[in-house]
Amino acid sequence: MDKVKILTGILLLVALIEVIAEYFRFLPVIYIFKPLISVVLMTLYWYSSPIKDILFFLTIVTSLITNVLFIPNDFKFIFIGLIVFVFHRLINIFYIIKVMKTKDFIPVILASVPFLFIFFYIFFDTDLLSNEVYYIMIIHNSLISLLGGIALSHYIMNDSSRSSWLLICVLSFVTLHFIIFIEKFYFQLQIFRPIAMSLNAFAYFAFYKFILIIEKSNSN
Repeated sequence: MDKVKILTGILLLVALIEVIAEYFRFLPVIYIFKPLISVVLMTLYWYSSPIKDILFFLTIVTSLITNVLFIPNDFKFIFIGLIVFVFHRLINIFYIIKVMKTKDFIPVILASVPFLFIFFYIFFDTDLLSNEVYYIMIIHNSLISLLGGIALSHYIMNDSSRSSWLLICVLSFVTLHFIIFIEKFYFQLQIFRPIAMSLNAFAYFAFYKFILIIEKSNSN
């Protein structure tokens, strides 16, 4: 069995342990396995990729930092995590635009509108946001809507395996964003955290597959 298959199996196992730990809120395991998902994914990409793009590693490292900062459920760490996540999302969007060679942004803007409507309707419907978080959440909602618009427009205009993996990845991100927002500002359920972690792990695996398909097609 080659290294890629072994690492894929390890990634699945690590993600499963992390999801279970999130359900029972077992912090010692979460502190180890949550960042370990990103480490294994970067290792998997290193052995799979013919290019080894630095932007992939920057995307995953900033995600890793954000995930660690969100663990303590302390406002100071969450606030810093939200700021880091803005940079993560900007890198993520730039990377996708770069590899997809996006030049016409009108379809992207049009496809972003439904996402903007949904997220800002929910956003303005709550009065639980503090002044510090208010403006950051506006940025986050705008960026996730733009990401949704990029994925949806490419899928509609060019239904290919890369577009499908990108759409799967982004829809997972969108659902994750929605669940986290509901949990933080409306009501909390024990099942939310494992669902969010499952979506997070699956989204980044889909992102890895999306990037790998592009790199291999370009190298051929």
